[in-house]
Amino acid sequence: METDETDHVLPFQLQFDKPVASQVKIAEWNPEKDLLAMVTEDSKILLHRFNWQRLWTISPGRNITSLCWRPDGKAIAVGLEDGTISLHDVENGKLLRSLKSHTVAVVCLNWEEEGQLIRDDSKTSSSYEDRTSRFFPPAPRVPRMPGVVSGDTSFMEDSEDSYGELSNSSYQRFNILCSGDKDGSICFSIFGIFPIGKININRFSVPAPYMDKQTPRQISNSSIYKVSLSKDLCRLIVMCSGELNENTESTESQMVGQGMHSLVLDTSIFSKRKSELHQLAQQASNIEDLTEVIRASLSVMCKQWSDAMRTFHEKFDSLSTLIIDHALDSSPQEEFLSLLGGARTSSAVHQFLVNSLGEVGVKRVLKVICGTAKELQRIVLDHLQPAAEIIGFRMGELRGLSRWRARYHGIGLDEMLINNATEKSGMILVQIERFMRVLSTVEQQFSNFFNWLLKCIKLLMQEPSDQLLPYNSELVVIFLKFLYDQDPVKQLLEVDHDIEVDLETMQRAKELVQFGGFSDCEYLQRTLAKEFQQMEDSFKEAFLMPFTTVSRKMLYEDLLALFPLPSSSSSSSASVSMAIPMSISSYEDASHAVSSHQTCIMRGFAHDLSSSKNGCTSLEAVLLYVPAGYECVDLSLYKDSQIVLLLNGASASSESSGDACMMIVQASELPFISISRSTNLNSWNLSQLKDSAVQLQMENEKVRNIPHSVIAPLAVSASRGVACVFAARKRALVYILEEDEEVPDTE
Repeated sequence: METDETDHVLPFQLQFDKPVASQVKIAEWNPEKDLLAMVTEDSKILLHRFNWQRLWTISPGRNITSLCWRPDGKAIAVGLEDGTISLHDVENGKLLRSLKSHTVAVVCLNWEEEGQLIRDDSKTSSSYEDRTSRFFPPAPRVPRMPGVVSGDTSFMEDSEDSYGELSNSSYQRFNILCSGDKDGSICFSIFGIFPIGKININRFSVPAPYMDKQTPRQISNSSIYKVSLSKDLCRLIVMCSGELNENTESTESQMVGQGMHSLVLDTSIFSKRKSELHQLAQQASNIEDLTEVIRASLSVMCKQWSDAMRTFHEKFDSLSTLIIDHALDSSPQEEFLSLLGGARTSSAVHQFLVNSLGEVGVKRVLKVICGTAKELQRIVLDHLQPAAEIIGFRMGELRGLSRWRARYHGIGLDEMLINNATEKSGMILVQIERFMRVLSTVEQQFSNFFNWLLKCIKLLMQEPSDQLLPYNSELVVIFLKFLYDQDPVKQLLEVDHDIEVDLETMQRAKELVQFGGFSDCEYLQRTLAKEFQQMEDSFKEAFLMPFTTVSRKMLYEDLLALFPLPSSSSSSSASVSMAIPMSISSYEDASHAVSSHQTCIMRGFAHDLSSSKNGCTSLEAVLLYVPAGYECVDLSLYKDSQIVLLLNGASASSESSGDACMMIVQASELPFISISRSTNLNSWNLSQLKDSAVQLQMENEKVRNIPHSVIAPLAVSASRGVACVFAARKRALVYILEEDEEVPDTE
């Protein structure tokens, strides 16, 4: 008899019991691979294989508050305390992208893709073919900032190029990254990189059609705990705490009470317009990446040219000092023009050319300036210009889509704004061509001037100069007049500089611009950097419209008041755990703990088609009492039909060895009952369940005893049948959940 009971109580297979250096506060299994990502209390991210081999460790340098995997398991999203969401590569943990979507801590993340079951069926897939590769080579990379050596020509290696890895979404299944912060804001990003919407649950009223008086409800001072997007992307479930208010026409809003609530948001625009949103996100995210290439290129070019001109002025500023020391009333340009005209060489110029500068100094400065000019030309040809050309093509694609008003006006793709952004992307190409002409002319002028100086030095030193390169006297005069103390290249790379253009040239440019069908007649007065700034602003304005439009179309559909909380605990953390299903099932929404000794399982909240098909047409729930002497630490949905509960001995402390267990409950065997929609705002729904609560028994359920005191989180992999439990004494235990389950392949 004892043997049979032992076999029943120990159905799980323990694979590993390993120590961890720091206590784990977040843990998530990769949805596609045998990989476990863990966040420690000192805010390090550890990635382990199933066999507990550590693959990498990274430290973002800020407090980590949330974590989730991309549905294909190739990237991981990390929410930080300062509101930043960083995306990391699963292969090596390198940072792929960083988004500042929030201003406060990101407390929860949920990354969901469309729930199509047939990946290869074009009729049911939202795959979008990006035509750019047909006409252009691969997109350029971001150039690296130069080192201390002027003219550094090295750029990012393939492993350092992070931008194309996430935005290459042509054949990805459409997916949405949802993030919630502690102030009640929820942000949505397509493919995790293109922001497409933002709402705040504190700013909207929720209609209550199930109530007699049609009185709307509103939540204020809320704190979000979990968000879960449905597989069909039509609804978002939000678990939050906050003050529940009743809005009436005659009086101000009246607070009903502080409690835990569940919200349903209508996000059906993601499902209805997924093809249009996919194409918009594909083009816009790539445009943003290429915009970053242009920004980095301009930054590198500006720094390199500034370093080169600093070298020039460090050498030639000493001539002004010598002119003052010799009590001469002239400028360096006048002294050089006098030397060019054949007049007697002043002692200051003679001393400068022969002693201070010398032939070696002239050649060094010439090499720095001409080498930098060639490097700038290389950056333009390899990075800046290709990026601008691809941006122009992609904006042309968006311009064509914006004219299809029946499909794309509904997601906010505004034709006028896209036309303006397209024109700006064309003007940047004009400015790049202009910059290249100016740079080439300046390089030629400097080269001619230095060839003349070498000739002069040879003559002053009475050395033969037959082997020197020829020079043009007229170009020397032009250099001394316009380039010696001016820098047109630097001016074009600065934002805060206006270029003076004569009226005749402006009139001619205006005629040509209008003949071409454009509206911008002042581009000649703008620098390359200013043109880029205006182009970037036009992109932000054009892409803000879809963001605003989609945000307005995400409406509150339902609100459920679950159970009250003491008003003093409004800012404290509640014991809430939410089970997010891996696929559509009747258990569509959430499971959460009412208290440490009671656990409530709910289904049918979202009222979607999948719930109706499974016979769950109304809100149903069941209240479970955990076995005596235990309290519920965490729970998770497993394979859509089972619930895994992690229980701790009520008398166990973090310092003791503890007496804990892990239990699996068959959801199909639980007596769910319908919860009526109360017309009384002061009635909390879960109080209806107490009379029909189910007492869990250790001998009637699948239970595994754990010889440690355990803590949250409980990490369950539904696809692999694996659970990881963390002990309070810094240990991690990995279990196979099924008795006949084979150990997953760790290769």
